[in-house]
Amino acid sequence: MPVAAQVIRHAAVRPGRIAVSGPHGEITYGDLAHRARATAAALPSDPPTAGPRVVGICLADPVEQVIAVLAADLAGFVPLLYEPALRDGVPAELRVETLPSGSGDAPPFAPAPGDLAWACFSSGSTGRPRAVVRTRASWTGSFGPLNAITGIGADDTVLVPGPLVSSLYGFAAVHALAAGATVLAPGRWAPGPLPGLLRRATAVHLVPHLLPELLDALPDGGPLRVAVVGGAALPAGVRERAEDAGVRVVAYYGATELSFVAVDADGGGLRPFPEVEIEVRPPRGEVWARSPWLAEGYLGAVAGPLKAEDKWMSVGDLAHPYTPGEPLRLRGRGDGAIQTGGATVVPEDVEAVLRRAAGVGDVVVVGSPHPGLGAVVTAVVETGGGPLPSRAALERVARGGLAAAQRPRRWYAVAALPRTPTGKPARAELAARLAGGDPELRRLP
Repeated sequence: MPVAAQVIRHAAVRPGRIAVSGPHGEITYGDLAHRARATAAALPSDPPTAGPRVVGICLADPVEQVIAVLAADLAGFVPLLYEPALRDGVPAELRVETLPSGSGDAPPFAPAPGDLAWACFSSGSTGRPRAVVRTRASWTGSFGPLNAITGIGADDTVLVPGPLVSSLYGFAAVHALAAGATVLAPGRWAPGPLPGLLRRATAVHLVPHLLPELLDALPDGGPLRVAVVGGAALPAGVRERAEDAGVRVVAYYGATELSFVAVDADGGGLRPFPEVEIEVRPPRGEVWARSPWLAEGYLGAVAGPLKAEDKWMSVGDLAHPYTPGEPLRLRGRGDGAIQTGGATVVPEDVEAVLRRAAGVGDVVVVGSPHPGLGAVVTAVVETGGGPLPSRAALERVARGGLAAAQRPRRWYAVAALPRTPTGKPARAELAARLAGGDPELRRLP
């Protein structure tokens, strides 16, 4: 996360400005710069392995995470934040699991735009985690366009209400620090502290399904003015509700591998992010992007959804036919498609229709094995602890908006869907729970 130089510049001008406020305390820009320099001096001077100079960071406190990330950047390493569950994927000699203490200063290092300067584990909602690596320029170069779109600057207080190990929240924190803003980093989503945080926050980054809950907690007259929302489509009506509360919504589409691809800053639909070219290629309608913000690939050359072709990249997301100048209309991730009886069903197409049904908080569609059809479409409805929706009512909605092959054959309900740290539905986990007969998943008769 290459922002150490910007943080040091802010520390020289406004050393007493709060840089990061975490669950266990806060740190000023002056102290953050000092701690980052001292920690960088304690890191090894030589790379322990061939290839990119990666240092894995597994720390619980967001303030300590930021210190370690900046220290790695100062020392010329590629910081890779990871959770304890991914520990085995990081060699022991690369791990930072307690914050090193040092009393000196960082060794000299001259950063360059082409440096490999950031890595992040990413698996989306399916598949095994893999570490995406990108250059310094592909990261910091997008800060200016995002500032222009969102208006985020040095006087803002930016709420980052999720784990910094995720690319969405990690980028949000680093972007705010590069701007000289204060970062509110509770480390995880928790509704209890939200009202207090929202009495301070002027901007927030989050995923779509959390925005309604955040608006529920918004105090009257609070300073929040912009919500930057990345991931799936916004729930119906939530943009209008936010605007009624005085909060502008900037929604964007992207991926860890692609960074920003398209942005909707006014409700008029997704348009290419600055300096991004978009193609939707037949026959499947895959989204391809070309821009300065693309990643370099996966660490260790592991397999993943990223495909590259003549400076264009795709992660397999699908969209309706696209003409430059018109909004990009996404359909979902191609690698989650369900093959049923010779038909290909994109889960997100089905989910978009089923969310219209009464009593449905959210819904995930997966394929369940079937001896004759290969798979059948299975819907798992999130009820939020409320009453079970009627299967007959759900099927009426499905018949009204879906082709026969798209309509679920099996229906389940659960109080809360399993989710990834970034808030995306954890499709692979849900499919495994279905296959294992999890009693919390209640079959709708």
